[in-house]
Amino acid sequence: MSLALDGLILLTGWTHVLLAPYTKVEESFNLHAVHDVLMYGVAPSSLPNYDHFVFPGAVPRTFIGSVLLAWISEPAIYLANYFGPVSSKFELQVIVRLVLATINAVGLCLIRHAVSRRFGRPTGLYYTLLTCSQFHVPFWMGRTLPNMLTLFPVNLAAYLLISRAPNAVKPSQRSVSASIALVVFSAVVFRAELAALGAALALQSIFLGYISFSRVFTVGAISSLASIALTVSVDSYFWGQPYLWPEWHSIHFNVVEGKSADWGTSPAHAYLTSHLPKLLLSALPLSLFAAFSSAPKRLLPLVFPSAVLVSAMSAIGHKEWRFVVYVVPLWNVLAARGLNAMTSQRKSSLFGRLLFLGAVGALLANLGATVLLTSAGMRNYPGGEAMALLNARASPPVRAHLANLALQSGASLFTHVHAPPYPSFFALNASAGEWVYDKTDAPTAAEFAGFTHVVGEKSSLPGAASNGVFGFLKSQRKEDAGGWTELGHVSAFERWAVDVDLLRHGKGKDGGEGVGILERVQGVLRLEERDRLWVLERTATATGK
Repeated sequence: MSLALDGLILLTGWTHVLLAPYTKVEESFNLHAVHDVLMYGVAPSSLPNYDHFVFPGAVPRTFIGSVLLAWISEPAIYLANYFGPVSSKFELQVIVRLVLATINAVGLCLIRHAVSRRFGRPTGLYYTLLTCSQFHVPFWMGRTLPNMLTLFPVNLAAYLLISRAPNAVKPSQRSVSASIALVVFSAVVFRAELAALGAALALQSIFLGYISFSRVFTVGAISSLASIALTVSVDSYFWGQPYLWPEWHSIHFNVVEGKSADWGTSPAHAYLTSHLPKLLLSALPLSLFAAFSSAPKRLLPLVFPSAVLVSAMSAIGHKEWRFVVYVVPLWNVLAARGLNAMTSQRKSSLFGRLLFLGAVGALLANLGATVLLTSAGMRNYPGGEAMALLNARASPPVRAHLANLALQSGASLFTHVHAPPYPSFFALNASAGEWVYDKTDAPTAAEFAGFTHVVGEKSSLPGAASNGVFGFLKSQRKEDAGGWTELGHVSAFERWAVDVDLLRHGKGKDGGEGVGILERVQGVLRLEERDRLWVLERTATATGK
């Protein structure tokens, strides 16, 4: 049973990777860093080829997670190539993401083992069902956001705090010390917001008598200095800047200078009223139920650190779900306790039967919401799909310009399958010649004259509005009008639409024939898509082929 539950967590993460293999721009720094480590290596002579020197981003990010992920992925790549030759660089992206999903699955499984040991196997089962039926953590656990790269050490810290015998009053000092050190390392190297979690964990450990103040101070100081030394050494090397501490730059840019507000601000209650309900789904009310049905002293070590983190992040104007995603496993433990309490009631009473039905309904509600969110998420990467279309249909030689939306929604370096660099540890087919994938922002007319293909946001050159890449071609390159042919276009998720007419009268908005009740229910909620990207090829006349 235990192995099956661990396998379910792993399978859930892998399924999300395979259903949505492309990536968004938020993942690009770490993903491209992994690409460069795999392709070029880490020798000093290789660093000038790295993508971050051309596209550095607003603030520098650490290479530590990316380098470790690349090195861990290499054996998996060799293994995959042994059993079935890897035919494109894009397959490497999928393997890297599967490796990351596996690492984070291990962290979630460790928490499950700790929960089963301390609170009983039924609670461990419910923790697994809650985790796998939610959307955000399973969908993103294989994506190279900094938050996902640091999710494993944070979950490992949670495991060390939870894992102990049911009758044990407190965790060992060694476990508490290691937990604090892991959170400090994560805050210093990966995500500064975890400093709030680390501070709360330290204060709680002192207050509950887990560890002395002097030991907390020693562990915190040593782990902080060691983590700073590590990130400064590694990142100064990769960025070519002396004494570089990326997370300090991030704090200064986003908090001191207040630049995070440029990405939008939300009210102080946004985490409580919007982000946490989306992250937790039914686990939120189940956690509240657990708070009133279990001994508060046993729940405090789970509640207090996550509450401090959410409160601290609520004081910052710019808010995103990923800044507090680390609390999800802890709240799932609380929710699992709630589910256990609901299903442990005597089924002979009406109250017990209602609670049992409520527990089943909560899991089914999770699953239903996740199916809808995953269906939309799968269709939200038009850039990746457009790159696949370009790579399959374009006639060489190819010099393709990738417009902004393509770069934002999936056109990663791993999708440049016909362009160097190629990995050294297995042979790739480069018989089609070396293509050029251009990521220039706002290219000039002279630069456009050299492009044989364009991946952009408008459907046609002659009638396009005067915006976007096609608008530029229309206004600056009038000789191109009529000189392009469409290889294909890609649609993406627009919205979920409810067909009220079908529900009421059995006829859809198109006025078609009436349908039965089952067909009505299935057709009421429709996923609507809109054309987003077009892949164009310059005609033979225009190119002089």
